[in-house]
Amino acid sequence: MLKKIMKGGHRKPSKSDATDASLYGFGPPGSRNPASGPTPNVVVNHASRAGPNTPGPNSGVPMVPPPMGTVEPLPLFRDVPVSERQNLFMRKLQICCFQFDFSNTLKSVREKEIKRQMLLELVDFIQSGSGKITEMCQEEMIKMVGINIFRCLPPASHENTGQEATDPEEEEPYLEPSWPHLQLVYELLLRYVVSSDTDTKVAKRYIDHSFVLKLLDLFDSEDPREREYLKTILHRIYGKFMVHRPFIRKAINNIFYRFIYETERHSGIGELLEILGSIINGFALPMKEEHKLFLVRALIPLHKPKPVSMYHQQLSYCIIQFVEKDYKLADTVIRGLLKYWPLTNCQKEVLFLGELEEVLEATQSSEFQRCMVPLFRQISRCLNSPHFQVAERALFLWNNEHIVSLIAQNRQVVLPIIFEALERNIQSHWNQAVHGLTVNVQKMFLEMDAELFEECQRQFAEKEARAKDVEEQREMTWKKLADVAAERGGDDMVTV
Repeated sequence: MLKKIMKGGHRKPSKSDATDASLYGFGPPGSRNPASGPTPNVVVNHASRAGPNTPGPNSGVPMVPPPMGTVEPLPLFRDVPVSERQNLFMRKLQICCFQFDFSNTLKSVREKEIKRQMLLELVDFIQSGSGKITEMCQEEMIKMVGINIFRCLPPASHENTGQEATDPEEEEPYLEPSWPHLQLVYELLLRYVVSSDTDTKVAKRYIDHSFVLKLLDLFDSEDPREREYLKTILHRIYGKFMVHRPFIRKAINNIFYRFIYETERHSGIGELLEILGSIINGFALPMKEEHKLFLVRALIPLHKPKPVSMYHQQLSYCIIQFVEKDYKLADTVIRGLLKYWPLTNCQKEVLFLGELEEVLEATQSSEFQRCMVPLFRQISRCLNSPHFQVAERALFLWNNEHIVSLIAQNRQVVLPIIFEALERNIQSHWNQAVHGLTVNVQKMFLEMDAELFEECQRQFAEKEARAKDVEEQREMTWKKLADVAAERGGDDMVTV
């Protein structure tokens, strides 16, 4: 069988072949640039080894392109002697380097099923730990994984059609047609990474920086199933390969920067933030300056892009982790939220208010005092929002006992800032629920400090009286001007 493979690898492919001539190592035929012709093999580059076309120092039997004819099944691992299993493992890897056209469900059905079964056997073999695979087998397995998963992702729908970009939340996600094979390749990689038999000193030669970068590129896949696997695998790599940790954090940073300041389009921001939430949770104290810079330069600016609602839950969790780890960061976070506070997007305002409540819950009095003036100026604007959900969410802050205690300690500053907003809600807000909640908040302040409340009420009444006097004066001035114009202009005067 091995001789057939070696001979068949150089046969000129015919049109009737089960696989396309460009399929071994050149990306799937349904990739973004089908007319661009063959491209170089997608393999992992390792600085410690020779290039993909040169046999490495440890390679006894190099990985050769499989034949372009029909794919034949190989025996099961349990049906061969233990001494032959490593060789069989290599042969199965070679067959699994085939890539098929999944855009046509009727094409190569038998061969696709053979490959699927072989991938299942490889996963079971790694998971069972029935035999520790050699370094050469590990290297070829990672090459096979790379050939299958590293590919051009299809463009977004607006890039295909030239139409104006739509809201990513409203777009239907593209589901990868080759998922029956891709899923098993990802499962194989995951089982290899988490296996107790995997020696990190050996594995890091194959799962290197180049491999990690290519994995991160795949997070832009629209298929949520693929992103879920990538999230789990990258998290496991971060946990197992300590040498890669700074590099992974830096690479994720770069993805965030490009998303914030250039594209504002990326499918995997939520998954990357989920990984970071777990990483931040494990940060040692006192926190490194590098991590604080990451908060200021990457996480807080992630509130700026329009599609923030797609990943806000994960972002909020990361932000709260920082504040809970180091309470002194609360002022930085709150001022950052105020900097990126939405002006015209009411749904984003509701999200920000929810996050603000969680941050304030972890804020101590000293940090609260540093930012309370700009904070409550913004809250007072939210209280008067004509969108009832924004006003209602802002009033719900007074349902939180910790926030109420912070406000009570600093009522001399807070109440004068928001008193006018509360009064205007009672006088003129159209929504009854907002009106009722505002009355409750006023009662709370009255019970806290009746003298301060009455003083604010008196100042508000004086301000209203002054404003009324100014308005009357303005009307009188316009009336005098109209009278003078009528006397001088006579019939030529235009009145409104």
